[in-house]
Amino acid sequence: MTDTALTRTDAPTRTRPRRAWVGALIGVALVVLAVASLFIGVSDVTPASLIAGDADAAFLLVASRVPRTVAVILAGASLAIAGLIMQMMVRNKFVEPSTTGVTEFATLGMLVTIVLWPGMAVVGKMGVATAFGLVGTWVFLRVIRAVPVRQLVLVPLVGVMLGGIVGAVTTFFAYRLDLLQSLGQWSQGSFATVMQGRYEFVWFAAAMVVVAWIAADRFSVIGLGEEFATNLGLNYRRVMAIGTCVIAVITASVLVTAGMIPFLGLVVPNIVSLMVGDNVRRSIPWVAGLGAVFVLACDIIARTVRFPYEIPLSVIVGVIGAGLFLWLLLRKGSRAH
Repeated sequence: MTDTALTRTDAPTRTRPRRAWVGALIGVALVVLAVASLFIGVSDVTPASLIAGDADAAFLLVASRVPRTVAVILAGASLAIAGLIMQMMVRNKFVEPSTTGVTEFATLGMLVTIVLWPGMAVVGKMGVATAFGLVGTWVFLRVIRAVPVRQLVLVPLVGVMLGGIVGAVTTFFAYRLDLLQSLGQWSQGSFATVMQGRYEFVWFAAAMVVVAWIAADRFSVIGLGEEFATNLGLNYRRVMAIGTCVIAVITASVLVTAGMIPFLGLVVPNIVSLMVGDNVRRSIPWVAGLGAVFVLACDIIARTVRFPYEIPLSVIVGVIGAGLFLWLLLRKGSRAH
């Protein structure tokens, strides 16, 4: 009996140092990859050239490399958080903005701005995309409420079907209006065009991460169900509205800056859940850090695998993310559900 008690009390003590080591490893990886990202590219920007006072290298570093690296970090962290919040809202580990139709609704909003207001400023386009993302999240939540069978895989399947319908409508009108090429700019995620003056909108996504952190405990409670949250005195509808706004703003700001980045919000929260559980406040730093590391690594691969050409980031993230998700599903004793 004593041995059993010791085993139970020692288990958390053993896991905490392991989590601390993993957290430190994520932090080190983030710093190393961020520094590497600053010096990877076609143009010659090296520490030696900066020390030597090369004005062109210094300008390129400030105008392009630093904004791109910051944008990648913020986009990766915020999209992973958006996936975490959506999973708590829907109470399903298989959902994220790109599997629930939210990204497709936001893309439809971008097409509407191209057709009706072609000269609209980028901040206006982000506002319209956010509004469409809000509508998309609301539609998805309403649809799954009406689904009589609550099987695990059925919920994301509904989201994929909803996104497929909206995506087909968007592609149809883009084809009829000869705007497929313009639409392709948003449907393929890439940070190749990000530079000073073209990345600042991802700071809106960073602000939503702060909002998610402030409301983290409420998201943990609504993850237990509407009835349980209401019994605890929580305003369930208000928290759901906050979560919807967080997801829509993050999706729209990243879409305007870099385009679609699939699977990120699906894989990263599941990996973190295996290590630290489903407490949102405890998970947010891990999810943000791992999301940033994941997108940074994929962006570096996209820039180097066919150097000096770039592969769209969405291709690399999609391939690696799909592989990781299959591993989560098929691993022995998987808890990714």
